[in-house]
Amino acid sequence: MGWKILLPQEIMEEGAALLKDAGHTLINGRGFETADVLADMKEHRPDAMIVRITPVTRQVIEANPNLKVIVRHGAGFDALDVKACHDNGVQTLYAPTANSTSVAETALLLMLECSRNVIRLRNTWVQDYYKAKLKTRKITLNGKTLGIIGCGNIGSRLAVRALGMEMNVMACDPYKMAKDFPDGVEVVRDLDRIFKESDFVSLHVPNTPITWDMINKERLEMMKPTAFLINTARGGCVVEEDLYQACKNGTIAGAGLDAIRKEPVDPSNPLLTLENVIIYPHIGGNTIEAAHRASYFAAMGVQEVYEGKSPTWPINDIDYLTAPTFTDTKKGRKLTECWI
Repeated sequence: MGWKILLPQEIMEEGAALLKDAGHTLINGRGFETADVLADMKEHRPDAMIVRITPVTRQVIEANPNLKVIVRHGAGFDALDVKACHDNGVQTLYAPTANSTSVAETALLLMLECSRNVIRLRNTWVQDYYKAKLKTRKITLNGKTLGIIGCGNIGSRLAVRALGMEMNVMACDPYKMAKDFPDGVEVVRDLDRIFKESDFVSLHVPNTPITWDMINKERLEMMKPTAFLINTARGGCVVEEDLYQACKNGTIAGAGLDAIRKEPVDPSNPLLTLENVIIYPHIGGNTIEAAHRASYFAAMGVQEVYEGKSPTWPINDIDYLTAPTFTDTKKGRKLTECWI
């Protein structure tokens, strides 16, 4: 006899088919909001849940003593109260590699769009073609330095793509041994070097006590006036008022953001008024291919727990303030801009 599995948002057919074929019953949730999930928990008392975008609070978890496992449909899980799950004996899983390529591509896309000043071009070229073509600053990525903060599944994939575009790549990730970084990447342990030396600084970190507000006035002022900040990670990593002032005043050249503090975006957010800031609606992991992979991996996780197996991708409690860190370094590949 299978489990009852709550789906607050639909999943792709690969995942649904895996669960149905295993004899489970899928329950389509009544809505996206936390209150909707809470009501479904109380009514249906599911054994498992696969959640995509809905925040899952302690109240939701404790509303259903029958709950055995929650799977986050994707890589980020800061909207899930992991501690509350573990306090109540609920296993937590995720799909950390499902959308890594898609997010890495999004970071690269934001870098390219920033480098070509696309918003200013769009606002200018119809009215003043030659100003857009000849007097709007544009740069190439070739020979520039990318500084990556957090070099896990996504940061590593971005590094490989940037190296393929003949960029110099520096990366800082204190929780990873130097030998595990991609070949060609310079491994640095001094975070300030990333800000001081990079032409693009790209964030690939979760929300933690260490990363919250890590991009602030002090660090933005370390960056080159020609450099761009790229954030496809979490909005909580950036002090938005400081970023607004830095982009408005020319402290840095601009920013490309796929994550902001308040989502959906507040129409009054001052970052929306700047031509040198590009904002996406957090779509880095929302490609068709990523959705198919995430649905299948999430369903696979539920089935692993159902069968009593050790799940492939558990979410573990990590105290980032006390977690082991590394100090070893590695030299990277150095290029200059190619003229031929």
